[in-house]
Amino acid sequence: MDEIEQLCHRYPALKPCADSIHESSQLLVDTFRSGNKLLLCGNGGSAADCEHISGELIKRFNCPRLLTPELSGRLGPELARNLHGGLPALSLPSMVGFHTAFANDDNPSYAFAQQVLAFGKSGDLLLAISTSGNSQNLLHAVNTAKAMGVKTLALTGNSGGKLAPLCDLVILAPAHKTPDIQELHLPIYHALCTVVENRLFPDPA
Repeated sequence: MDEIEQLCHRYPALKPCADSIHESSQLLVDTFRSGNKLLLCGNGGSAADCEHISGELIKRFNCPRLLTPELSGRLGPELARNLHGGLPALSLPSMVGFHTAFANDDNPSYAFAQQVLAFGKSGDLLLAISTSGNSQNLLHAVNTAKAMGVKTLALTGNSGGKLAPLCDLVILAPAHKTPDIQELHLPIYHALCTVVENRLFPDPA
């Protein structure tokens, strides 16, 4: 049983979106394998999810992420012993200094778009998380990403809102109320992180 099958076994409600979760996990794997990075954006609870996902990817999650012998040799024994393989996942809501400056000087609904413009490059991936799919600042960010050749993935609720038709891939959590959607988002993105880690840092045994 693979990671997505295990997810749907534990959360039967997610069976309708199993294919989109699988496709999204492959998109994440391909993005990191090609040397590109993940940008994440969302508001409120979804902003906290951005930080959560970023944390699972930057450091080890479920398994050891052994460094290559070459890198370990360059780092030396102490650093090599205390560090592990990391993936470039940038939580855009976490930049408090930038967001307060932008809100003070400019229209805050364009803040995520400005960050995408600053950090994004062709081949990167933007993950936009929204329970409604209608957050204006996420729509601006996705449109900016598309103009720059940054791939787009949405994690949203059952309707998908205005966000769904804009993105390359969409995971529609099968719920309508915000708390119910958020409860399903967590196991979804944990499964995504598990797939990424298992594919990019396979058990050497």
